[in-house]
Amino acid sequence: MTPPDEVAHCFEYVANFLHVDERRVLYRYAAVVFQVTNERFEELADEALTSLPESLSSHMDNVVILVEDEAPRRNLFGLYQGIPLTKRGVQSYSGVMPDRITLYQTTICSVCSNEEEVKAQVRKTVIHEVAHHFGISDPRLDELGWA
Repeated sequence: MTPPDEVAHCFEYVANFLHVDERRVLYRYAAVVFQVTNERFEELADEALTSLPESLSSHMDNVVILVEDEAPRRNLFGLYQGIPLTKRGVQSYSGVMPDRITLYQTTICSVCSNEEEVKAQVRKTVIHEVAHHFGISDPRLDELGWA
């Protein structure tokens, strides 16, 4: 049996077990993942960033936003890497590379079924990672509903 046949066989088995049409099961499974082009994803990331209040975004310093497919060996929507603003000092913070906020497009799209859901998840992820840039921890973000 070839791998696609094995997958179809598994869905057929599950469908028979659940007494439903396997085409419906396959369609439902396929509909879970919604893809956008790389260009559109970057536009959504830019929209999320520009939607931040000016009073907040004006304080962002030395940070870039990157888009990659997925995090190696991890299941993440985004990742902040750098020195948070709250940890920077005049003498200890000079000549450093920009902080990085990486958004993982494939992982984000894998939990979305339409573009509006992608847009909402991108915005939530951008806000979450920007919060780390400002020194806000994951436990505090969880308390605030942004984890």
